[in-house]
Amino acid sequence: MGLQSKPKTRKRNKKRARNLMINKKIKVVLSNEANKVYTELNELVVEEIKKGIQSSFHQALLRSIKRASELLKKNPFAGNQIQKRLIPKNYIIKYDAENLWRIELANRWRLIYTIKGNRIEVINFIVNIYDHKKYDKDFGYRY
Repeated sequence: MGLQSKPKTRKRNKKRARNLMINKKIKVVLSNEANKVYTELNELVVEEIKKGIQSSFHQALLRSIKRASELLKKNPFAGNQIQKRLIPKNYIIKYDAENLWRIELANRWRLIYTIKGNRIEVINFIVNIYDHKKYDKDFGYRY
């Protein structure tokens, strides 16, 4: 409960996406933290391929990150919007995140991003890529 978009919200997001993207360039930018995860993952996958490993957790995760990035280039509102009251304060301070979105990746990992824009371009700023346990901790979920 809470993080799933409702049908009306999905329709509104599609309409916002169309209006926002008219004649605008869409960019996907990674934060230092997200870039570090992405780079390390890329290096692991290269090593696995050199060893002849055809399929692994790392390869599936990297593919899902690339797929999510391509999806965001087409539609900045592709993820599920996170309720404002759930946005961690450190994201608001560090990234000036007025909105936060989530895309579920392979193996229960999460890609967290915020949407920024101006008259010329829309920027999907990927704040973090992390596993479910760290995601739960950052967003204050306890089990």
